[in-house]
Amino acid sequence: MERTRQTVGGRAILVLALLLALAACSGRGGGSGSSPVTISDSIAQSPYDWDHLVWDGYGRVAYVVDGTVRSRTGIDVSEHQGDIDWQAVADDGISFCYVRAAWRGSTEGGLFADELFEQNYTGAREAGLDTGLYVYSQAVNAEEAREEAQLVLDLLDGRPLELAIAFDHEVTGDWSGRADNISREELTAAARTFCDTVEAAGYHAVIYGNSYELTRLDIHSFGREGCWFAEYDEAPSVPLELVMWQYTGQGSVAGIDTTVDMNLELANVLE
Repeated sequence: MERTRQTVGGRAILVLALLLALAACSGRGGGSGSSPVTISDSIAQSPYDWDHLVWDGYGRVAYVVDGTVRSRTGIDVSEHQGDIDWQAVADDGISFCYVRAAWRGSTEGGLFADELFEQNYTGAREAGLDTGLYVYSQAVNAEEAREEAQLVLDLLDGRPLELAIAFDHEVTGDWSGRADNISREELTAAARTFCDTVEAAGYHAVIYGNSYELTRLDIHSFGREGCWFAEYDEAPSVPLELVMWQYTGQGSVAGIDTTVDMNLELANVLE
C-alpha cells in the first residue's frame, strides 16, 4: 500500500500511544454485523500466542497449532504491481487478495479509480482467490469518505466479494498531506461513514492501519468491522483481535514482477 512505513525504533512509543488511546475509549460502537473477527475489548493482553508463528525461510509465515495451519496467506495489490499472472499467484500458495479499487490524492484531493482495478478484480477471482478491495483514502470529512465508498460500489456494480472493503487512511511521509492533521473526531466520522456506506450495500468493511494510524481514530467504534493491522516485525505488537496482519511490503510471489505486500489472515486462529 501507499503507506508511510513504521520504523521498529519507534514501535514501543507507538504501541504505548495506542494502548493509552484504547484505554480512553468508552467501548465499541453498537449495531449488528456479520464480520467473523472483531476488535477485542481487552487491551491488557493479546488474544494470540505468537509462539505459534512459523516462518518458512522464504519470507512467509503461518500460524500453526498442533501441526495444523490455522491461517491463510494473501497479498494486496494495485496498479503499481503492473500486469499480474493470477494463476501463477494462486499456484504459489496465495489464497486471497485485496485489490486497490480507488485512491484519493494527498494534495489536491482528486479521487480516481485504480487503473488496473477491473483487470485485477477479474483475474484474482478467475484464479480462485478470495477477493476484497481497499481504498487509499485521504478524506478530510465524512462526505469525502462517502464519495470514496460510493466510487467503489459503482465500480463493483453489485458484483460479489468474498472479503471486505478496507478503509486505508494514511499520513504522508512529510506531513504535507491535506488530511494529515484532521482531528480524531473528523477521521473517526469519515471512517464510520465509509464503513456504513459499504455495509448498507451488503458488503463487509474493515479498518486498515499501523499502530500510529489506529491512534488517530476511535478504533473501538469499529467493533463489528475489525482491524487489518500493518506492522513489519516478527509478530504483531498490539493486543487486538485482528482480521489480518500485513507483515511485509517486500514479499516475492510468482506471477508478480515487483515486490508485494504480504498478509496473514487470522480469521480461524482463535476458533
